[in-house]
Amino acid sequence: MVVESFQLHPFFLKEPPPAPLFEPGELKSWSFWRSRIAEFIATFLFLYITILTVKGVNRAPNKCASVGIQGIAWAFGGMIFALVYCTAGISGGHINPAVTFGLFLARKLSLTRALYYIVIQCLGAICGAGVVKGFGKSPYEVSGGGAYVVAHGYTKGDGLGAEIVGTFVLVYTVFSATDAKRNARDSHVPR
Repeated sequence: MVVESFQLHPFFLKEPPPAPLFEPGELKSWSFWRSRIAEFIATFLFLYITILTVKGVNRAPNKCASVGIQGIAWAFGGMIFALVYCTAGISGGHINPAVTFGLFLARKLSLTRALYYIVIQCLGAICGAGVVKGFGKSPYEVSGGGAYVVAHGYTKGDGLGAEIVGTFVLVYTVFSATDAKRNARDSHVPR
């Protein structure tokens, strides 16, 4: 007798209940504080490594003498990949305040946790950039401190539009990757 595996129809899957708006009790839990530490370290390391990469490319006599533009892209992508992988089980691996805000709007985080995450992510970013600046003020300022500038031929509105679209894609990707119904919904795809 052959027994076939039973897959639950997506109609029967339920989303977890929405997070409460305020949950003061979570301030006393170790997991809350551990997740804040993870978000701080992840954001710190992300800014530290990526700004150092940009500095290294800008200090090189030419782009071929460094990792170049592709190296910068790999540094950003690789750091996000590694840090989300390391912190996803601890804090959810947000790393970006826009992701945290999006998850709060979707009621997947309480207001308490979202506010603490956003503050700690900003502090991690400030500390990461500050440590890079501490290595050498002059090269830091020469490379613009890792800050974005709009390329010649584009307006600040173009840069803002690109940031808005990029942020939407990031948050949309996080929502797609964390969708509880995804496995069941995509079960028609042969494996």
